[in-house]
Amino acid sequence: MGVGAAGRLALPEGPTAAQVSEAVRAWVGRHVPAAWREAAGRGGAAAIRAVRSREDYERWYPVFGASGLVAPTWEPEYGGLGLSAQLARAAEAELRPFNLGRLNPLGLSNAAPALFAHGSEEQRRRFLPPIVRNEEFWCQLFSEPGAGSDLASLATRAVQEGDSWIVNGQKVWTTWGFKADFGVLLARTDPDQPKRAGLTYFLLDLHQPGVDVRPLRHITGEIDFCEVFLDDAVIPDSQRIGRVGDGWRVAGATLSGERQMVSGAGSGGVDRIGGSGIQYLIRLARRISAEGRPGGWDDPVVRQEIVRLYSEERIRGWTNERVRDRLRAGLPPGPESSIGKVHQGTLNQRMQALAVDLLGPFGAAWESDAQEYAQSLSHEVRGMLRSRANTIEGGTTEVNKNILAERVLGLPREPDPYRGRPWRDVPRS
Repeated sequence: MGVGAAGRLALPEGPTAAQVSEAVRAWVGRHVPAAWREAAGRGGAAAIRAVRSREDYERWYPVFGASGLVAPTWEPEYGGLGLSAQLARAAEAELRPFNLGRLNPLGLSNAAPALFAHGSEEQRRRFLPPIVRNEEFWCQLFSEPGAGSDLASLATRAVQEGDSWIVNGQKVWTTWGFKADFGVLLARTDPDQPKRAGLTYFLLDLHQPGVDVRPLRHITGEIDFCEVFLDDAVIPDSQRIGRVGDGWRVAGATLSGERQMVSGAGSGGVDRIGGSGIQYLIRLARRISAEGRPGGWDDPVVRQEIVRLYSEERIRGWTNERVRDRLRAGLPPGPESSIGKVHQGTLNQRMQALAVDLLGPFGAAWESDAQEYAQSLSHEVRGMLRSRANTIEGGTTEVNKNILAERVLGLPREPDPYRGRPWRDVPRS
């Protein structure tokens, strides 16, 4: 028991948690490279990174994708194992020491929730397995230059012509758009309807004429975001998710998944001090004290601040676990995912700022060639700069507080003098 054909995890019918754990251990022993396993036992994630490059991991990842362990609660026909949330936790506990992160996060966290909640069976069978195997990489085409916080005011148009839709418009802040194969797209299909009623949700093939993806370089010197121009791009009607005009409701599943993705430790995979940020801060503070520099672990004020952040991180983790349990049970994430998003945005910024504070003058100035700015940034400085986006991405903190107020606490909606008016009559920036 443990390894099936093509590396797929083999389990008996109705497995117990102990049987799942045993099968995963057998799979790890057979398929995870020995050097990675040895590094995990020797020094955890840091030791693994020393022997495993990003390129190494991407080359090996199809083995992980074939196992069913990338999304174990999904049914086998979608690339998973059909496990319950409890059994999936048992599997994850065995995988955790080996730092097997999921590639294709926007496919798993943004596209998949919409497909599960509103897609057809044919669409799920077509798109979900390649997401799991990272064979088709995904991005999200929602925000526009004049429609960010007020997403429903977006202006990108989709006009139906026979069995296809012709799309024109511009999107911006598209994470990883430069390497994506598909994008989830929200477009306006009826400008005479109120802004939320005239939207439709599509899956756009980015490898076609009429799609121009332009990378945007951000403050760390790296490229994560893009702007995307659509000029008579074509989408088959078979790649429309949900009913025409029902795109705002479909997008809710994607937006909740996005908020959940950016609310956990790691800020959606771009947090530079890693998923165990507090542990990193402790190691950094101890190293500074061991070097005889002030402001390290020997300073009681520093320890107090780290413990304060640790307490908040634990609370955030428990809140996110409740949301993840919904996902493991096959349910879409609800508005409560905004709780973790609001909390994590400021929490991660404070953690990143503390890491740079601990460095002292080494975090404020260093020798570098201006041409190599991005490469010269330290781990901690890069994380601090990148964290400034945490309270904007996935919906601004202000917007998410409105969601919490209205949909979780049941408070009255924010006044909107244009509510119910046709989109074409609503002022836009």
